[in-house]
Amino acid sequence: MRILIADDDPQILRALRITLSARGYEIVTADDGAAAVNAAIEHHPDLVMLDLGMPRLDGLAVIDAIRGWSQVPILVVSGRSGAADKVDALDRGADDFVTKPFSIDELLARIRALTRRIAPTEDEPVITFGGTTVDLAARHITRLRAGASAAVRLTPTEWLILDVLLRNPGKLVTKQTLLTAVWGPHHTSDAGYLRLYIAQLRKKLEPDAAKPRYLLTEAGMGYRFAPEG
Repeated sequence: MRILIADDDPQILRALRITLSARGYEIVTADDGAAAVNAAIEHHPDLVMLDLGMPRLDGLAVIDAIRGWSQVPILVVSGRSGAADKVDALDRGADDFVTKPFSIDELLARIRALTRRIAPTEDEPVITFGGTTVDLAARHITRLRAGASAAVRLTPTEWLILDVLLRNPGKLVTKQTLLTAVWGPHHTSDAGYLRLYIAQLRKKLEPDAAKPRYLLTEAGMGYRFAPEG
């Protein structure tokens, strides 16, 4: 698998190149935003790891540029730790966000989550709720807005969370279950990060994200998909 790493810190680039290459990944690097866009076009990576604070083009501009033509998973790796920075990056099209400093085990878990692909089967259901239709086999979502049907794009991480919830209609899915399914057994205490993704799913799928009807929170326990009827 080919990973593009874009960061203006040469020490981080060198460390990640050595570490990830040792684990079998093919690594392409870029030391500024413009170089990152050019490298993405030239090398067609399977994953992009991106710092936000880079010269020439910042990370958000790079996300915009890549999302104009590609749906490659984008993992932001940044020293910016504020919730607003994370939400902005996710809204612009990033798939996940890791804050510096990070452990290599966490980074590898996030890479595995973003590149995990489960081959769909023909008997996977099509689920409809609140004007939203989710085809799990095709990995395709449409939503009725103003009388017209529009496609909804989810990040790979959002798909993993939604997939678990929709396959357990009406059932409580604990926070630990979701965290383990998406990020692995070593991240079962990262409930705040999970809340951020649930909020993003509600914005994209609920008729009123502020008053969720289908993706419900069970306080202190987890989440529940409440199907219609």
